[in-house]
Amino acid sequence: MGQCYYNETVGFFYNNSGKELSSHWRPKDVVVVALGLTVSVLVLLTNLLVIAAIASNRRFHQPIYYLLGNLAAADLFSGVAYLFLMFHTGPRTARLSLEGWFMRQGLLDTSLTASVATLLAIAVERHRSVMAVQLHSRMPRGRVIMLIVGVWLAALGLGLLPAHSWHCLCALDRCSRMAPLLSRSYLAVWALSSLLVFLLMVAVYTHIFFYVRRRVQRMSEHVSCHPHYRETTLSLVKTVVIILGAFVICWTPGQVVLLLDGLDCKSCNVLAVEKFFLLLAEANSLVNAAVYSCRDAEMRRTFRHLLCCVCLRRASRESAGSCASSPRTGASTRIMLPENGHSLMDSTL
Repeated sequence: MGQCYYNETVGFFYNNSGKELSSHWRPKDVVVVALGLTVSVLVLLTNLLVIAAIASNRRFHQPIYYLLGNLAAADLFSGVAYLFLMFHTGPRTARLSLEGWFMRQGLLDTSLTASVATLLAIAVERHRSVMAVQLHSRMPRGRVIMLIVGVWLAALGLGLLPAHSWHCLCALDRCSRMAPLLSRSYLAVWALSSLLVFLLMVAVYTHIFFYVRRRVQRMSEHVSCHPHYRETTLSLVKTVVIILGAFVICWTPGQVVLLLDGLDCKSCNVLAVEKFFLLLAEANSLVNAAVYSCRDAEMRRTFRHLLCCVCLRRASRESAGSCASSPRTGASTRIMLPENGHSLMDSTL
């Protein structure tokens, strides 16, 4: 093993990697921080609203909503992590200790990994429900909790590894340019693991789509042709495109530059776009709330009641009672198969 540089400053590693460490606020830094703070606040508010809605409405005490709640918690954590980054970036980066820099990076890696892993868990849960011809999976609560714990253990493991072993403090020739204290191999593995998650999501949702389409076609052979069947297929296509499209738009740019840096692409100017692509990845934590929660009619209704409770709070008991969750049955978009009357999928797909 070569010489280790545990007593050096953050600036030493930035100089080694060729990444500029500014001593004053540049226009680019101001723009990134302004956008970052805006996105972080929106992420915090929207995901807090999702968590409050799931906690307050007993209709959401189902496995899929536990996973949606965990997704909101992971995205809430990513908002906190990104907010911490915004207050410790630009000229403030040079004042960080090595431990502070690794904590800043670890918070981001852990939260984003937990978010991505939960997206895959939701896809698997939806597949399980659709194959069993159920609106919601009947997975035992204990198993759901174990799945959520597994997601966070994997996220914590990947987020804490750089600070303890997967760094370049003892191998300066392996340092990345985007994250000058991390080994390039870590960035490559992180990017490839996210790509693997995306491919698994594509496989799961593609299987769901073809299964539903075949089932709808069989139903249409025994029932007079009705626009409902065409609407069923189109609705499913729309849902799948939104889910996978949002993931691709928000994650692909950042994963590409991470992979290029991890593979030590000398001619790739990854530093010119890294901050904006990281911001785009963080924006996925805002998009998730819209894609996975706001498309559910019962969830939207609960949002309205919660916001009404906040905006029109009164001291009387009568007013407090009016802010309770709606007792009406949810009106989520559901695909009904007339053969057996079971719901095959809903808007939380």
